[in-house]
Amino acid sequence: MTDTLAIALAQINPTVGDVEGNVERIRQARDEAAAQGAELVVCGELAAAGYPPEDLVLKEAFQDRLEECVLGFAAETGDGGPGVLIGAPWRQDGQLFNAALLLDAGAVSAAAFKVELPNYGVFDERRVFSAGSRPAPLIFRGVPLGVMVCEDMWLPDVTRHLTDAGARILIVINGSPFERDKTGRRSDLARERIGESGLPLIYVNLVGGQDELVFDGASFVLGADGGRRVQARPWETQVVLSRWRRDGDDWTCDAASPAPDADETETVYRALVTGLRDYVAKNGFPGVLIGLSGGIDSALTAAVAVDALGPERVRCVMMPSPYTSTDSLDDAAAVAGLLGADLDSIDIGPAMTAFDEMLEPAFAGQAADATEENIQARARGVTLMALSNKFGSLVVSTGNKSEMSVGYATLYGDMCGGFSVLKDVYKMMVFALARWRNAMRPTGALGPDGPVMPERVITKPPSAELKPDQTDQDTLPPYDVLDAILEGLIEDEMSAGQIAAKGHDPALVERVWRMVDRAEYKRRQAPPGVKITARAFGRDRRYPITNRFRAGG
Repeated sequence: MTDTLAIALAQINPTVGDVEGNVERIRQARDEAAAQGAELVVCGELAAAGYPPEDLVLKEAFQDRLEECVLGFAAETGDGGPGVLIGAPWRQDGQLFNAALLLDAGAVSAAAFKVELPNYGVFDERRVFSAGSRPAPLIFRGVPLGVMVCEDMWLPDVTRHLTDAGARILIVINGSPFERDKTGRRSDLARERIGESGLPLIYVNLVGGQDELVFDGASFVLGADGGRRVQARPWETQVVLSRWRRDGDDWTCDAASPAPDADETETVYRALVTGLRDYVAKNGFPGVLIGLSGGIDSALTAAVAVDALGPERVRCVMMPSPYTSTDSLDDAAAVAGLLGADLDSIDIGPAMTAFDEMLEPAFAGQAADATEENIQARARGVTLMALSNKFGSLVVSTGNKSEMSVGYATLYGDMCGGFSVLKDVYKMMVFALARWRNAMRPTGALGPDGPVMPERVITKPPSAELKPDQTDQDTLPPYDVLDAILEGLIEDEMSAGQIAAKGHDPALVERVWRMVDRAEYKRRQAPPGVKITARAFGRDRRYPITNRFRAGG
């Protein structure tokens, strides 16, 4: 057994289905790690396939391509360079496993198959993979490595088995999606496994966006005492070297300078940037279109887009109606100017007149109501989609989670679009993000230094401006109250009675509950958006549209 070992943590940003491209990314990471003196390179879960591959992984042609590319890459490890621990779907004995494959000396020298297959929230792994039996340590340069795949670390059984079988270093490869409170939970669980085993632990995560999921990287090494030895930067592809020394049967990692911690607001902002950037890039869109209203939601969406893509790939469109205020026109122009993005103005007044004239016979004798307001929103949606069809850019909708929760949005209107940056962001967090971005410029941002929206955009009362003197609070309770109730209903699955017991008006809680239930059919038709909570609308929260359950207790 060797007395020293150099292990590189490789944060890879794979694209689902791009097998050749993913293997090339791993190859480049191996080259970089070799230049740093690494003997072993550890990549994230299913890095060769992209994560999560969902039902794509069931296609035999996809499995064939993966096997061909992985075996070809394994042969390259016969060059005397570093071995590679790579995540990939792998067939064995007629079954398909979520595997960690050790590529070394020109071959797939060993494999560990994921035991704990998650089947909750966004995860459906039992649908596509077989569960592995308890794995034996993988031997690399004579060192027994206790290799686990993501969920295997969240429960104690696999760690206990590997420890009993003689593992000396625990290595966990992960495809762990970002959530606002998850970074601390990962570290806590890793320390629990360390406490049970007495072994140091390497945690390697993916980075980047895949549909609604974002992966923050933030890979780390913890010593046998639970202390942090190595910390990779979040939200960036990176290869970080860890150096290990043997003392009898125990292994110790030398401490390196850790990446600085970020506050929650910055972390959420960077998640939004990553999600939009990769959705646009990986799907091949030339840029994005944003309906810029002069309000805070569209201003923040535009700021995220410019930081993700650069101002030259962001086209903003102001679509005034007779109810649009001069302040909104001025604020939209100021936002676009601060961001350096193009701003078009397309008046929807002629469309409103055309619809009024077209529908007048059918609406005869009926008073104007929300129908006419929704026509305005839909005229804007049609306008944006026409521009998208003509120029190929992706329409990014601007609604937030508070609005989507209660249905304060118009189907085929302001919900129109191919991606939604703020879909999982409550309104009070929107305010916090806007203030943070006005004061700070995130690492890697392509947008400007300094403020990105006028202070008035943040402080003025939110309004859809679909009728004279309208504000959101004509229909909704104040957003701080609404968000507190919504977080109880959605994030915590509390009853109306439990939420009221926290000091909220019981009648208001019941009203919000009913609004949330009634809006389910709208949310089913909403575009995908960046997931930042454990209960994002989508696969995290699966409620029936037809639903007569009512319970206030």
